[in-house]
Amino acid sequence: MLSDSALREAFSHFPQGLVLVAAEVDGVRHGLVASTFTVGISLDPPLVSFAVQHSSRTWPLLRAHGHLGVSLLGSAQLPVARQLAATDRGRRFDGVDVAVDAQGALLVKDAPAWMTVRVHDQLRAGDHDLVLLEVRSIGSLPEAEALVFHRSRFKELAHEDLPA
Repeated sequence: MLSDSALREAFSHFPQGLVLVAAEVDGVRHGLVASTFTVGISLDPPLVSFAVQHSSRTWPLLRAHGHLGVSLLGSAQLPVARQLAATDRGRRFDGVDVAVDAQGALLVKDAPAWMTVRVHDQLRAGDHDLVLLEVRSIGSLPEAEALVFHRSRFKELAHEDLPA
């Protein structure tokens, strides 16, 4: 039988990018960090995805808002990555430099890549929901470096190529 601890330990060997999915709703900033983000689901329409736990208290607020910002977290966000992912929702954005568009999509400034999205679909997947997001606008900083979540830690990518 598969145990939760065996699954978590084995899955931790797979490095994953980190995104902040966020919006400002009625003057309050809401966001969640996801390490399950996937790009290139579809080009027509342009779709990306992430998985969110059923127990999330933030996702229902974001889903109801509908117009969201997705920021790929990078080395510039390393000092605040754990804070953004913390369960203390009241302090998640303390000291984080963000921009909010007219519809409330919240984006982290200096993120390697960002996009505004709308919820396209959602389906139940075990103890999570798989969320499909339609990309409405997108941008990137070519020189910025992404963070990864690996072995239960936030890490920067190596700067050198390994020999083939």
